[in-house]
Amino acid sequence: MPEVEKITYIVNQLSRKRDMVKASTNFFSLSTAHSVRKFHQTFPDYTPTPLVKLTHLADMLGVSHIWIKDESHRFGLNAFKVLGATHGLAYLIAQRLKMNAQELSFDLLHAPSVKEKLADTTFVTATDGNHGRAVAWATQQLGCNAVVYLPKGTSRARNEAIKLHGAQTLIIDGTYDDAVQQAVEQAQKQGWILLQDTAREGYEEIPLKIMQGYLTIVHEALDQLEEEIPTHVFVQCGVGSLAAASQAYLFELFGDERPLFAVVEPTRAACFYEPMATHKRKPKKLSGNLNTIMAGLACGEPSTLAWKILRDYADVFVACPDHIAMRGMRILGNPLQGDDRVISGESGAVTLGLLTTVLTQASCRKIADALQLNESSKVLLLSTEGDTDPSMYRKIVWG
Repeated sequence: MPEVEKITYIVNQLSRKRDMVKASTNFFSLSTAHSVRKFHQTFPDYTPTPLVKLTHLADMLGVSHIWIKDESHRFGLNAFKVLGATHGLAYLIAQRLKMNAQELSFDLLHAPSVKEKLADTTFVTATDGNHGRAVAWATQQLGCNAVVYLPKGTSRARNEAIKLHGAQTLIIDGTYDDAVQQAVEQAQKQGWILLQDTAREGYEEIPLKIMQGYLTIVHEALDQLEEEIPTHVFVQCGVGSLAAASQAYLFELFGDERPLFAVVEPTRAACFYEPMATHKRKPKKLSGNLNTIMAGLACGEPSTLAWKILRDYADVFVACPDHIAMRGMRILGNPLQGDDRVISGESGAVTLGLLTTVLTQASCRKIADALQLNESSKVLLLSTEGDTDPSMYRKIVWG
């Protein structure tokens, strides 16, 4: 039998070091989070996504609390990405039409006069599924056009979900990073507007706006927690936009008293863990096909904005094989009696899979210690997607 892949990790020894220059987190302040959430609240279907408390699972694992922020309920799109896509799109429209971005609302963007001016406008992006669907939905709402590039191997369900919102989709013979490059080149060639969540040198303004859009998730979660403050926050990581926005916001709120923050990636697409584990602390583009069931995290090159923040502030970087994500999906889909069920996809459930594995398997004791998990731990996890590929979800959960 082939050897089962193991969880690997690295503790960032500099994350709490004070006497060094670190990346700025000013763009992720509490006032920014308030503004972003206020914008999202103008959408007709806005409601905070559920924060599910897994009391019985926490008792079984020997920790104080486990909360799951369930993003499968976000605007009916089964994933969190729409928060960033709408915020980035609104900013681009404000630039194009010379409007005040701080005053934008859904009603203003949806006004006939605005939609008329945008009718011939095309936005282009690359995606491994959820971001593309979010861009397609947002552009459909505003009456403009979208072209979406997807990597080889994209499931039919994810492709069709994007096309359902009127976007043109193109599956390329390459990886997610190759799809990003295609989107960049075609934007320049066709005169389309690039709406990409991956920052790179020379293209950081719009990815920043997209990252800020994700602040609504943690802002909601902390409101829902009321007086409770997590001791731990685990966030899954592709190009790093969600993880970095979350980390930066928590640093802005709590400074040195912030929760321990763990970045969680697929073993075969660990573009943050790999350079941190070699102690080079410089971004590295991974080669190969990045083969993982966690399609939303199958990214080989970090976003430049995200890299700087996570390199400087994240406490632990963890690389997980696919079976850890599968474990998380099954546990959330089949909860202990008294706990609520959460439908979480391959990329959404890996953090819960990690938590349950390191707390129940003796071979993972060192990882649990590195994560400083004990009976006082209060752990916040983000389930970033539901069953975005329903057939894959059933195959894994029904097993």
